[in-house]
Amino acid sequence: MQILQLDVRGMPQQWITAQEAAIHYATYSVAWTVGGVCATLRGGTNAITGLQSRIDVHAIVATTGASKVNLFDAVPSLTNFKLFRRDRMTCAYCGGHFDDRRLTREHIVPVSKGGPDDWLNVVAACRGCNGRKANRTPEQAHMRLLFAPYAPSIFEGFLLAGRNIHGDVHDWLACRVGRGSRWAREIA
Repeated sequence: MQILQLDVRGMPQQWITAQEAAIHYATYSVAWTVGGVCATLRGGTNAITGLQSRIDVHAIVATTGASKVNLFDAVPSLTNFKLFRRDRMTCAYCGGHFDDRRLTREHIVPVSKGGPDDWLNVVAACRGCNGRKANRTPEQAHMRLLFAPYAPSIFEGFLLAGRNIHGDVHDWLACRVGRGSRWAREIA
């Protein structure tokens, strides 16, 4: 289970394990929590009381101290995993739904023609459409994009990157996703 670590202002910082979250609890650096307990970690037995130590870890943990990154200026890193999920495992040209192995990162303006490798110039495409478009723009290849690419917000970036997300974390992040996001349209 992934735990969402926030800074004290509520900005996502990173995904951590329950064991990493327990260190924040043990060092009293947890400022506040959101969501239910998603893991209980047990430790040794106290020699005086005879009680076993335990830490209940919440799904979202806000920690004290300085933020690692100013996330207002950050754009989520571009990976195929997140790109395919942003585009809902759908080819931007034919509209077919595919698994990860049959999708590719397709540059709208090819890199060889000066196109950047960033969120606004890439879409998910099936191998067939990517091969048919080849080293051309969609106009040159007479292929129409079915949807426009966009750069996800930092909140959507955490949703896209998460693999085993607790329901409380999903709901918390989804409420903070911008209206232009495909996530926002799906949860509305």
